[in-house]
Amino acid sequence: MASVASKNMWLRRQQCPCGDWKCYVTYEGDAEETSIVSQIVKTESLQSQDMVAPYVGMVFKTDDDAFEYYGNFARKNGFSIRKERSRLSPQLGIYKRDFVCYRSGFAPARKKLSGEHHRDRKSVRCGCDAKMYLSKEVIDGVSQWFVVQFSNVHNHELLEDDQVRLLPAYRKINEADQERILLLSKAGFPIHRIVKVLELEKGIQGGQLPFLERDVRNFVQNRKKVVQENDALLNEKRENDTMELLEACKATKEADQDFVYDFTVDQNDKVENIAWSYGVAVNSYALFGDVVYFDTTYRSITYDMLLGAWFGIDNNGQPILFGCVLLQDETLRSFAWAIQTLIRFMKGRCPQTILSDLDPRLRDAITSELPSTKHVTSIWNILPKVSSWFSLQLGSQYADFKSEFDALYRLESTEDFELRWNQMVSIFGLGSDKHITLLYSLRTSWVLSYVRVHFLARMATTAYSKSVDAFLKGIFGAQSCLRGFFEQVGIAANLQNERHQEMQCQYMHMKTCLPIEEHSRQILTPFAFNALQQELIVSMQYAASEMANGSYLVRHFRKIDGESLVIWIPEDEQIHCSCKEFESSGILCRHALRVFIDKNYFQLPEKYFLSRWRRESSLMFFDDHSVHDKDDEWFQEFQSLTETLFAESSITKERSDYIRRELTKELTRLLNEVRDMPENDGAPMDFMLTPTD
Repeated sequence: MASVASKNMWLRRQQCPCGDWKCYVTYEGDAEETSIVSQIVKTESLQSQDMVAPYVGMVFKTDDDAFEYYGNFARKNGFSIRKERSRLSPQLGIYKRDFVCYRSGFAPARKKLSGEHHRDRKSVRCGCDAKMYLSKEVIDGVSQWFVVQFSNVHNHELLEDDQVRLLPAYRKINEADQERILLLSKAGFPIHRIVKVLELEKGIQGGQLPFLERDVRNFVQNRKKVVQENDALLNEKRENDTMELLEACKATKEADQDFVYDFTVDQNDKVENIAWSYGVAVNSYALFGDVVYFDTTYRSITYDMLLGAWFGIDNNGQPILFGCVLLQDETLRSFAWAIQTLIRFMKGRCPQTILSDLDPRLRDAITSELPSTKHVTSIWNILPKVSSWFSLQLGSQYADFKSEFDALYRLESTEDFELRWNQMVSIFGLGSDKHITLLYSLRTSWVLSYVRVHFLARMATTAYSKSVDAFLKGIFGAQSCLRGFFEQVGIAANLQNERHQEMQCQYMHMKTCLPIEEHSRQILTPFAFNALQQELIVSMQYAASEMANGSYLVRHFRKIDGESLVIWIPEDEQIHCSCKEFESSGILCRHALRVFIDKNYFQLPEKYFLSRWRRESSLMFFDDHSVHDKDDEWFQEFQSLTETLFAESSITKERSDYIRRELTKELTRLLNEVRDMPENDGAPMDFMLTPTD
């Protein structure tokens, strides 16, 4: 029997039509023996057929190719075939194959034990002599199969085309139909209703499916048997592997005191949920935990557990893993525990904004556990569902609908969204559609005109979602157990930290030669600087018109994207734009930059360089209990040197390359020397990362 554990360990979650967010799995069972049967015969000339009849001397590369060819020939001629005998030799392996008509031979007599009653089923075998025998020869080191005997003489009638499809050999349920049948069966549909649904979905008349109702019934029953047989094995494997994972967490904690983990047990004292995070992740959260994305895309088919992964975005625009959680179910209670555990790991700090998918139980858990955190539904979790919900329903109109939907998502005005949404619903006749109703009810959590007032740190982008997906696919791989998965997550988290350090020293080119650009390059990370630089470049295409109240109307010279209102408060050097880009990303928009340029600003006010986008945000240190005193001479000197080093190295590419090369060698030398020193001299100091205020 093929074990479920032999399949890929993780699958994407899907939403069942009944509303249940679970990943429905097609379990592997024993491969059905190819019983290729036929019930009838007709001795007509084969010359009228499209296929060439097999003949003695015909050559095939493999015996499987020969079987497939003979099977196709049989179907076109009203019968089916089966594999009969094979012969084996030490030198050639299998070197003889016999394929025969399914009615070849005679059924053996069945012995009845006294007291037993069996149904007397008439055998279809009638001694038919139709056959194709093959022999393998090796010529110049290449194996080939030759037809050595062929007979197409049947002693029974052959079937017409509309009858031959009902032979057991051809009544196959393809993989897509298998998944659909299992899904409908799990949703409670009886067998006859499942058959009717499949006929309606395929647009065919009753009885025209390539399989019978009894085939569907047998398939469902066989799968249930496989599931029941595997359940015991899976439960044992799950318990053992979960305990191994728990032991791995304990061992990691002993080796690294900054590592944190927690778990719950059920009423039988068995591990139910487990979560963990690394010391570097806790430190990173202190720097970049203002926005968090909770990914629940994947579910383990082996352990029937949901993987939750907490991500942020660092000051280089890269995903950063804050922690992982494995949940036994997707209930409000489990999601609430996952959120509580993350906040406990992160020393009570709650994010400003959290992104997630549409799962209603997860939404309720976030509302309950993070009442002051803004909740945003990521657009990349919505778009795949839009396709599955409306593409079939709208048919040829779907492309126009999708185009309008994308345009609505990007509208800057909530009033414009409300108006055009109602128009779209009316045009495409979706007024009573439950999915449209759901999307509209949640509009304040996913439409840009509503969510741009929340800080997202450029996480609600396609580029970020692709980076997260690449990270997750990288840690799944071919891991066959939870401990292996746990170790892979640890490796990936360390690689993330190394990439973060490498990206700090990237060279940044000047493109506008504006003093604002030069000043910003000394402060911002390459990622943040590139974002600001693009806004600076585009700002050259905008004109700012001062209004009587001191505000500005900023519009593109071709009026491509309308106009934006920029409010300027000179007393506090405050600037606010109606596009809300700074509120959303922490990077000033083109409209605000246009006003600063017109006002002859050579440097942007410090308040518009958020600490999370600064170079030095990665270089601040503090001990285990409190931030170092800023008057500490050593700390002040270290901070000043590092800031000056990165500022000076970013001026030219030659400087940048030199620092990256030499700094790595020098830090490695220092690290080796420190490691050679005694580990304990009676005055331990423990330094960790912290954000600047």
